[in-house]
Order: sequence, then structure tokens, then C-alpha cells
Amino acid sequence: MMNKWKFYTSNEIKPIGWLRRQLEIQAESLSGNLDKMWPDIKDSAWIGGNKDGWERVPYWLDGFIPLAYLLENEDMISRAKKYIDAIISFQKDDGWICPCTDEARKSYDTWAVQLITKTLTVYYQSSRDERIPDVIYKVLKNYYNLLKSGEIKLFDWGNARWYECFIAINFMYERCREEWLPELARILKSQGMDYNEAIPLWKRPLNRWRFDTHIVNLCMMLKSEAVSCDILNESYTDNAERLYGILKEYNGTPVGLFTGDECLSGLSPIQGTELCAVAEQMYSYEHLFACTGDNKWAERLELVAFNALPATISDDMWTHQYVQMSNQIACQRFPGKSLFRTNGSEAHLFGLEPNFGCCTANFNQAWPKLALSAFMHSDNTIINVLPIPSKLDSAGISITLKTDYPFKNSFEYSVTTDRPFTFKIRIPSFAKNISVNGKSVSCGDLTFDITENTDISLTFDTEAFFESRPHSLHCVKYGSLVFSVPIEYETKMHEYEKDGVERKFPYCDYELIPVSDWDFAYCSDKLEVNQNSVDDIPFSSKNPPVTIKADVKKINWGFEDGYDCVCAKVPESTAPISEKEEILLYPYGCAKLRMTEIPIIE
Repeated sequence: MMNKWKFYTSNEIKPIGWLRRQLEIQAESLSGNLDKMWPDIKDSAWIGGNKDGWERVPYWLDGFIPLAYLLENEDMISRAKKYIDAIISFQKDDGWICPCTDEARKSYDTWAVQLITKTLTVYYQSSRDERIPDVIYKVLKNYYNLLKSGEIKLFDWGNARWYECFIAINFMYERCREEWLPELARILKSQGMDYNEAIPLWKRPLNRWRFDTHIVNLCMMLKSEAVSCDILNESYTDNAERLYGILKEYNGTPVGLFTGDECLSGLSPIQGTELCAVAEQMYSYEHLFACTGDNKWAERLELVAFNALPATISDDMWTHQYVQMSNQIACQRFPGKSLFRTNGSEAHLFGLEPNFGCCTANFNQAWPKLALSAFMHSDNTIINVLPIPSKLDSAGISITLKTDYPFKNSFEYSVTTDRPFTFKIRIPSFAKNISVNGKSVSCGDLTFDITENTDISLTFDTEAFFESRPHSLHCVKYGSLVFSVPIEYETKMHEYEKDGVERKFPYCDYELIPVSDWDFAYCSDKLEVNQNSVDDIPFSSKNPPVTIKADVKKINWGFEDGYDCVCAKVPESTAPISEKEEILLYPYGCAKLRMTEIPIIE
């Protein structure tokens, strides 16, 4: 099965509208400045320094590179090249590229080999630097020789993430059909973890750290069959759907995540999900759609991208959480024992690197790669996968999409072309009353045979509704957006030094302390949608672009046993203790403190 759709590059797709502003905020903040202040990037062993020589520089570059090219930011492009130049300058004659001694190769976890080849592939697709294919070839050939000879073996993270190497393997196999590449693929799969054997562990999460229940590994794993089946000459079975269904049933959240703090954590709305998992789940869905063309993966991608991603990063994108919670009434250090299964008491704070620094480096890929998934192509057909504001310019065809989606459901396409082609628009399953150029059309994807310059005006309706959640709770949804009761808060800034890093503003940490009520239950079926303009901060926590009016009454919810900053998993009582009042619900991604899963009492 060949991929149904192919990705465009950052030279062909450009963000416009709110999407460009979101990427600009990212470039102006932590993502665009890590190389200036964070020792694990600034002084990394990858560029000849004495700090981290494993995953953090490749992680950071994996997002920094497409961000730089999408924004055509010459300073960022130059800084990316500086890192790539340094990395490839240290490549050994036999192809080994990671910063460790020859004697240390056996004990070096080659997850870093898999990751750096993926990052180099991303760099080539953005820069067209013709040095890069030869560098990747040598790295992969050396990896093959070492694994085939038994000099090294997969273990730990390399064992758990073997499929990540297939991004580079597939790239190289398209360029040179040498048989050692499929053999390398077979070796990696044979030595790698089979997640089908771990399914029983997903149904009853334990307070125990394991590779096969680690949330980031699982989110990466979902694309494993999609990226590996062709080169392994195996049939695609949609095993990802089966595994997704089990993970959702036993660990699902309202915003399409699976709880994992940092291993699977069940269905409780007060367990967390790691930010790395958000980024990797999005990346898996992008590849699953490209492989299968199945709309379910694009719709699931929207749910995660428009809710979970902005929710766990501050408006200015200088700080982020390690884990987010569905019902998150405070982000304060836990006194004593951590609430989380295998994370520390500061994992939900907003900061430079709460809990671990992997997310600091890795969250950078999420928005840029979402932008790169707006349009895809196959032969003479182009599909608008994600209706986000973008412009495509490729091979004589230009398509500009102006929209404020997912906040508003109107879309203006302007198409110019010097040749005929087929243009498809994916329509979400929740769309109703679809209209094209003022005429009603039936539900489903739209297809246009384009022969000349064309304008397409598209609108559809969506309805707000209550969705049932476990424990007799409910959440509110409207299209791809989930809505929460927002909680007002005060911030407490922490500036300090840790591990040789001076945490001074804006690289500091924050606790969010609630100052408004949060203990509500819905008491009517009224949901009134209010549209606002999109702020300079698209997912603004102060001026959300869309709100929903709902009727609520206060209840005696109570706190989780042993804590005064965590609501109870379920309310102590659902009996109302106040009169009905009308409140505004905010999009989940705009509400940094929130109650998302709450009861309906009338």
C-alpha cells in the first residue's frame, strides 16, 4: 500500500491569518530562543559542547527548522544551518554521527540515531541542502552494519521507538532502491517492541514506570504500521484503529488524548497527559491520514491540535506544562506526595522545563507540522486536509484559504492555475447545512475539477452539544472545539537556579492559583454560541474567539483526598447548593485553569 497522500514542503505551504500569528508567537518565544540560553541546546555535545548529547538538540531542530522556513525567517534559517553544519562536521568516516566515543557505542541508546536521521530529513525537505542525503545515507548504512553484525542492539528507547527511523529510511529508499534499506527495516522491527503484546497493561494502569505504557511511546507507536508497511512489503491492516480504540476506552480524555503522567493513567479527569504526547499524537495522525486518506485521523488531529496543544502552553508561548489535566483547578506544587502516577509535584506548573526537559525541546514541532499538513497531494489531485488559513504554491498552482476555522465555519478559497487539476476539500463529519457558492450541497468531501482560476466560498453549520464522559460526567463540544468552565487565577512567579540554569524571567516558572468558583454542574440543555473576533493571540485566555453560554448551579464538589488544590475525581454530591446562573464557557485551549468534565443535574 503506497501512501495515499504526500506532504508538501515548507517552501510550498505558507501560513496566513491566525495560523501565521501563532507561529510568529512561537518564534518570538521559547522555541525561537532556546539556542541562546538553554545549556542543553546552547552547549550541546552535538555541536562540540559538554551538555546533552542525546535527544534534545534533534528534538528542538525537528520543530525549529520547519518553523524557520514556514516564516521565511532568515535569522532562524541561518541558526538552523549553523547547528546542522556542526552536527555533520562530527560525522565519523564510517557514518556514525552521534556524540559519543567509539567505545561507548554499545551502551549508547540509538533512539538518538533514529531521531537525528528524521531531523536531517526534515532539514533537507526545507532547505534542499544537497549534502544531506549523503549524510543520511551514511548514518543509516552504518546503523545497518552495526545492527546486522550484532555490534549493537536496540534497547530501552531505541527498542520502544524503532519505527521512528522509518521516516528517514523511506526518504532514502525513494532515492536509492538499495536492498540493505528494507533489510535494515526488518532488523529494526524484529528487535523493536511489539505493542500488541502490551494491551493488557493498558486496561488497568499502575503506578509503575514502563516503556510499553509510556504515553509518548504509545502516541508515536500509532503510526508504526503506516510508516513501515510499504518498505516491509506488508499489508496495511489499520492496527492503529484497534490500538487507538483500546487506549481511548481505558485512558481517553475529552480532547482526544490519552492520560499519561507519564505512563497510562486511566479515565480520571485529574490525571495528566504529557506535552510530548500531544506533539507526537498529532504527528502520528498526520502520517496516518497521509497513508490511508481516512478522514477519522484528520478529525482526531483537529481535536488534539485545537484543544490540547494550546491549553498546555502559555499565551505568549514562553512557558509550558509537562502535563495537563482535564479538570485542572490549580497549577500549584503538591505538598508532599505527587498526585501523578510517575511524575513529580511540579509537572503541571507552567515553566521552562517542569519535571523533565524533553517537552521543552519537543513541543516545538507541533504547530509547524500541523501547518505543513494543511494541503497534501497525489498525482494530479490536491486535497485540503485541514481547513486552516494557509497558502499553497506548487508547480503552477496556487490556493489561498482565508478562514478563522475552527472558531468560525466560513472558508474563502482563491485558486489560480496554469493547468487542470482535481481539488478536494475534506468536510468534517459534524458539518451540517453545507453551502458552496451560495448553493446547498450534500454532506461529505467536496471535489472540484479545476480548469481555470476559481473562487470557492464554503460555509457549514455546527451545533454545540453535551458529550457523555465516564463517571456520569459530561463535556461540551462544538465542532472540533471542546469547552470548559474557565477559572480565573493569579500567578506566582518563581525565579531560581537549577542544574546550572538560571531561571530568570522570561525563562522562569509559574504557579496558577485559582480566584474564582469552579464547583458547578450544568442545570439545563441550553448552549448558546457567541462568536467574537480572533485576537492577536489566537487561543487567547483573555479574549477567546468563541464562547458558549450555559446554565449552571453550584454543587459540593470537594477536593481529592490529601490535596487542597485538586478537585475530587467525582463530586462528593450533585445536589445543587445555589440558584441557577448563566456563565460563559471558554474553549479548552483558552482556559489554562478549567473544569471540563462535570455533571448534568437537571
